[in-house]
Amino acid sequence: MSDPRALSGYWLRDNCPCDECRDPGNGQKLFQITDLPADLAVRESTERDGHLAVLWTDGHRSRYPLTWLAAAAPDGHGPETAGRHPGDHRTEAAKRLWRAADFAAGLPEAHWDAHLADPAERAAVLRAVRHLGFAVLRGVPTTDRQVLAVARTFGHVRVTNYGELFDVRVEPDPNNLAFTSAAITPHTDNPYRDPVPTLQLLHCLENAAEGGDSGLVDGFAAADLLRTEAPEDFALLTRTPVPFAFRDRTTELHAERPLIETDALGRIREIRFNNRSIGTLRLPAADLDAFYAAYRRFAAIILRPELQLTFRLDPGDCLVFDNTRLLHARTAFDHDGHRHLQGCYADLDSLGSTLAVLDRHTEALDTLQELFEGEGAEEYLGEAVTQAEHMLQAAVLAHRDGAPPHLVAAALLHDVGHFHGAVTGAQLTAGTDNRHSHTGADWLARWFGPEVTEPIRLHVAAKRYLCAVEPAYRAGLSEASEHTLRVQGGPMAAEEAAAFAALPAAADAVAVRRWDDLAKTTDTDTPAFDHFRPLLADLLSAGAIGTHR
Repeated sequence: MSDPRALSGYWLRDNCPCDECRDPGNGQKLFQITDLPADLAVRESTERDGHLAVLWTDGHRSRYPLTWLAAAAPDGHGPETAGRHPGDHRTEAAKRLWRAADFAAGLPEAHWDAHLADPAERAAVLRAVRHLGFAVLRGVPTTDRQVLAVARTFGHVRVTNYGELFDVRVEPDPNNLAFTSAAITPHTDNPYRDPVPTLQLLHCLENAAEGGDSGLVDGFAAADLLRTEAPEDFALLTRTPVPFAFRDRTTELHAERPLIETDALGRIREIRFNNRSIGTLRLPAADLDAFYAAYRRFAAIILRPELQLTFRLDPGDCLVFDNTRLLHARTAFDHDGHRHLQGCYADLDSLGSTLAVLDRHTEALDTLQELFEGEGAEEYLGEAVTQAEHMLQAAVLAHRDGAPPHLVAAALLHDVGHFHGAVTGAQLTAGTDNRHSHTGADWLARWFGPEVTEPIRLHVAAKRYLCAVEPAYRAGLSEASEHTLRVQGGPMAAEEAAAFAALPAAADAVAVRRWDDLAKTTDTDTPAFDHFRPLLADLLSAGAIGTHR
């Protein structure tokens, strides 16, 4: 680690992760930048246990993980430098630009059932949409409004003047060429909105028509070619506001944006291209001539055959694509042919949120597995089993008793507060209560809801409760458990026991306690942590999906 004095002091202090600077629950900052003194500087710094400790001149102390500093420090030495930092993942820096031939081996796709059942598969689909711009789900039920269910697996439906969803089929009195059998050239949907819908979904219910094949063009790749071949035209299209408009009997929409939008660093961020909706530019004649020359050049690049990815959507296929990057198209089809798609709009921010949470869940499961396979192999507070064996046995007992998934998870994870590192049981064996039930519950709360964490938080109190209300229970405690009971406060008094019994999670905590007491058997064929990963993943995914309701 380089000397922290070489970093921006305000940047370093602004990112202090301590509880005085950030709310421990939501991570939001608790101070204004103007609260920091004008002469702020590092007084002392030391590296220890994988962290950089900093004492500031105003007396504040900060502690930064070295791994975080290596990745985040703006010194040009992290893994995402040279202008390639993905930022919000919306610009070309986070994309793989493509040509049609790149998908000769097949499209990025997954089966609907796997998308629903397997968080890793769902993450792969969402990652393809973000990185490549699209993915196809196969086997989606061909039922009315099912496209909305697809969108809700990763975000929110964007309601427009077309409603929650729209039917793409031949209409007798269409207000849009999309609702005819005519060929549709590559375009952005709804360019007359600001913001434009960033995601579009098209679910095929029926496709028995001659023609009607779908097409995609990577608009970022087309813009990149224009930048290479005609940089002045590229620059002109990034700085010329273009009016887009739509009107019918009940709606009138206008937006004025460039055909190619770049961010502050000049990276391509959005394509807005639709010949059907472009309005009338009002510029001097010479400027109009220059614009139309650049516009025509860009349009010609978009129509190059090597950029055109053409494929057929069959019933049950659902195409999900980035409407700010990919231009979609359709070949003409027989007017009397049966072709029916249902579509809806959604947004990339929700997709990105869901993907980030899914990735965080994978990281969480990996972290837990490392604990079980690492520190978990050590002795368990003087018992005849290891820490990991004890918790795995508790989960098996819960499952055999028909416990719901959240209680199996609570039984499995109830003693993570005994693991070494940030949570340790050394104090308890030495005669000092380490409050491992609270420590473990607080640590797990970053991933799991109270239905899992509260029985864990209360399982030590449940032992003290049972000792108070069931005399025979205490007689059955192991020697080690009797020792920890004394350290943890002994049996509850009558008033304390009554208050405990009234808690919402008391019954679940008592159940976890009983499995805890029985899970100390040697020579038991206990499954490894991998056996319980799907159960934990389902609990994590249920919480993630719940955030989108």
